[in-house]
Amino acid sequence: MRSFLRFLAVLLALSPLAALALEPVNINTADSTALQQINGIGPAKAKAIVEYRKANGPFASVDDLVKVPGIGEKSLANMKPQVTIGATNAKAVPAKAKN
Repeated sequence: MRSFLRFLAVLLALSPLAALALEPVNINTADSTALQQINGIGPAKAKAIVEYRKANGPFASVDDLVKVPGIGEKSLANMKPQVTIGATNAKAVPAKAKN
């Protein structure tokens, strides 16, 4: 029985789904299929996220997901560890002064 459990653990660690589960989904670039990999996101919510993003531009923060119809605070709390908006450590470029 132990060897079987070890086999399952190794199999899971090597599976492509395990890799997907470790990487947060970028809600600013993911398509509907990728969004459905997030726990709590089915086809309807994935479509709503894509449509919201098309109408309003990229999300400024993960917390902005509550602006999408069908996603509330409780859903957001469950999703947060699985989502990202991408790189947030980019340096701001100062605006050029007018002469």
